[in-house]
Amino acid sequence: MILSKTKPTLAIYGIKDIKNSGYPVFVHDHNVSLFKNSKLNRHVQLERITRRKYDNSIEKQIHDLLKNEKLINQDFDIVFIDNVIGRAFISADGGIRFEGPLNKELIVGLEKGRCWWYGKETEAYVLNHELAHIYSCLPFFGNFKENSLLVHFDGGASMSNFSAWTYKNSSLSKIEYHWDLKYLSSLFNANALAFAIIGAKEFDQHSVPGKLMGFASFGEYSIELEIWLIENDFFQNIWGKKSMFFEKVKKDWNIDLNSFDLHNSFLQNIAATFQYVFQRDFLEKIKTLKTITSTDYLYLTGGSALNILVNTEIINSNLFNDVFIPPCTNDSGLSIGAGAFVEHLKHGKIELHDPYLNNWNLSNCEVAYDDKDIKEVAKQLIDGKVIGVCNGFGESGPRALGNRSILALANSKQLAKKVSEEHKKREWYRPVAPIMLEKNAKYFTGLNEIHHLSKYMLLDFTINEDKRKEIEGVVHVDGTSRIQTIFKRSDNPFIFDLLEILDKEFKIKALINTSFNIKGEPIVHTVSDAERSALNMRLDGVVLNGKLKIIK
Repeated sequence: MILSKTKPTLAIYGIKDIKNSGYPVFVHDHNVSLFKNSKLNRHVQLERITRRKYDNSIEKQIHDLLKNEKLINQDFDIVFIDNVIGRAFISADGGIRFEGPLNKELIVGLEKGRCWWYGKETEAYVLNHELAHIYSCLPFFGNFKENSLLVHFDGGASMSNFSAWTYKNSSLSKIEYHWDLKYLSSLFNANALAFAIIGAKEFDQHSVPGKLMGFASFGEYSIELEIWLIENDFFQNIWGKKSMFFEKVKKDWNIDLNSFDLHNSFLQNIAATFQYVFQRDFLEKIKTLKTITSTDYLYLTGGSALNILVNTEIINSNLFNDVFIPPCTNDSGLSIGAGAFVEHLKHGKIELHDPYLNNWNLSNCEVAYDDKDIKEVAKQLIDGKVIGVCNGFGESGPRALGNRSILALANSKQLAKKVSEEHKKREWYRPVAPIMLEKNAKYFTGLNEIHHLSKYMLLDFTINEDKRKEIEGVVHVDGTSRIQTIFKRSDNPFIFDLLEILDKEFKIKALINTSFNIKGEPIVHTVSDAERSALNMRLDGVVLNGKLKIIK
């Protein structure tokens, strides 16, 4: 293996899907990352630039992406990330061609492939999907802690949908990889009944998990319902045969059901049972691995780590001294993980990064503001206005964390409904999340310590009953809230200063924070995206790199 400490590392997740459809089938969230000297310098989730959600067409875009950043003729250590359907890459113009070796086992490390790079053969490697997920932790948490359990869990990676590894004595070891938990991830991304309840199309798998999780809070788990679902194989294959489900409901439960009315308690209980089974069985697996490995720390990655109810249960179980999940835990962070893997081999460490890493094709993004600017935004919010924010670089991962957010007061159910359903065109049952300072997270929850993963909006918190009225717009039906905590000013100076002035001068302790995008579109990337979306969504104003612009 020939890696150079002086060369940058270019990581590309660009496996071609099985169809050229308008919506991803197996492959989604193509992305590219450029590292140098242990630091991530450039990163992009393709959808942010092309404005096509979950975009998986990087083979058509890669030449322009590299050209615009003047990277065509540079010399890199190149790493590609594979997928269950393959490990070859070819650009649309033929300038880049890569073939990775085929193996029967999951390899612990890089594998050398054959690469043709714009007129010459060059060294290039492939890293399996599983390890790319695992190593996406490093830029946010630093080197793995000694005696750690590393877990990836998603819909499907290279040779598994679940893999477990340990980091002991400064060495990575593979424990297991398999498809044994496919039945759990499939409840959220491949189950015909779940899709029918939510009203999703067959290939809308990427939007279903979050929706189902939010909807599940309206129902209750039932052991009788679980047994019935198991007996009927969770109705996982009733695509185009919904009448079969209605007939079984009538026969076995004597319930007349002829449509998927989301206000129906039986359907709500099914969703709650799906969620409960997922939580219970996943936590049991983690407990088993903890016992087998006797590890002290857990690093959890993959799309399933976006299930905040499971994350919270793992934290509250106190199985580990600490738990780490990156903000880009789904496929949007694969190039970050692969690049970090290579850089760690070269330098033995990775610099710590904030989550604001989507910076490809962005320039002149310095955020400049003064007290007057902050007070003007605060005034607009106090007046009940809905304000978009497009500051600096965008967040890595699927969630807006203050740089590509829509903000509003959190103390009104009516305003929250307006933000979610009118401005964003989301479904009625989906909650919006709050953003607040650490001291106020303690105030609303009664906790003495707020877990650091709330920095990335990855946990669920129960809000004290006597405090719920103050932030009723962001308290879900089950009394919980997916808080994003700002721990210190350096986390996000603009948001910190805004929350500080709202707290000190107006006794406002939290804001709605939802992603800056309308249903069906990616989160905004550029200032022009933000202005266009703010107008389209009928927001009242938008902050552009620190300066407020009123939308008329």
